[in-house]
Amino acid sequence: MDDTKSNRSSLSILDDESNKRRKPFDIAIPSFFVQIPQRLQNCLKSHFKNSVRDDRGANSVLTKQKDMHAALELDLDKQLKVWKDNPTWVDQPPDIKVSVPKGSLCNLNVKVKVGLPPDAVYNIVTDPDNRRVFKNIKEVISRRVLLDEGSRQVVEVEQAALWRFLWWSGTIAVHVIVDQNREDYSMKFKQVKTGFMKRFEGCWRVEPLFVDEKMCFPLKPKTWADYDSCTGGKGRVGSIVRLEQLIQPALVPPPPISWYLRGITTRTTEMLILDLLAEAARIRGGLDLATANFDQKTELSEGVIDESLVDVKARWAHRRRNARRYKNHKRFLEQ
Repeated sequence: MDDTKSNRSSLSILDDESNKRRKPFDIAIPSFFVQIPQRLQNCLKSHFKNSVRDDRGANSVLTKQKDMHAALELDLDKQLKVWKDNPTWVDQPPDIKVSVPKGSLCNLNVKVKVGLPPDAVYNIVTDPDNRRVFKNIKEVISRRVLLDEGSRQVVEVEQAALWRFLWWSGTIAVHVIVDQNREDYSMKFKQVKTGFMKRFEGCWRVEPLFVDEKMCFPLKPKTWADYDSCTGGKGRVGSIVRLEQLIQPALVPPPPISWYLRGITTRTTEMLILDLLAEAARIRGGLDLATANFDQKTELSEGVIDESLVDVKARWAHRRRNARRYKNHKRFLEQ
């Protein structure tokens, strides 16, 4: 009897000890399964918050881009109105410097002053349909936007460009990647595939020009805000346009052929700049000359260039004559 009681007590003790050992494990299992949905909820909440934050960030970027675009348009309209009130401007010939790096045909550095604000000039240069302005562009074969960040775009463009050499002429395909950034008014371009041209690359840059800076004397404004303040909002803002261009054919011909090609390339670039000046003059003419009773056939506007004049020197002489005639005619009207 005593043995039976002792056995029962020992068994109960063993059961108690096993229960004590098993209890923490039994508690851990359900608590772990309880924590799974809680952790999942926390994870989903965190992911949802991040996604909302990302959406808000994207929306804020889009909002900033729209606000910046609207501000640029308002600022450009304001600057063009100042030009309308005072459209006096005489275009100067572009400054073109030619160097010949080893193994290339030529490296061109062009500088010219344009009587329009930087945003207006930049709109001309980056316009997808600018072949109506630049006569050496026959057609735009393809254009694809690779990156669009609002003020900055990366575009893949393929164009058919016109060329002339002595009695021959034709077209050549130009396939380039264009990186244009309105924040610093730059447009970099580089050839994608090598063919007739081994290297064709360069960069457009547009800088502000304080045309009426003398109104601020003796102060010298360093920013647009200073210039606008010291001129009372009546100071015109023009542009300094720079073009750097490296041209390297797959096979550089020996002299004197290379001399001819270098001269043709230089004249073609000069015609490109003259086309830009003509478009700027056309825009200025639209701002002011619409009220003048000019006969269009007389071509008194300084921006009109006879397209039959292929020679650059003849075209520039024609422009200067028209500029003088326009100034004399304007003085006559003001008397």
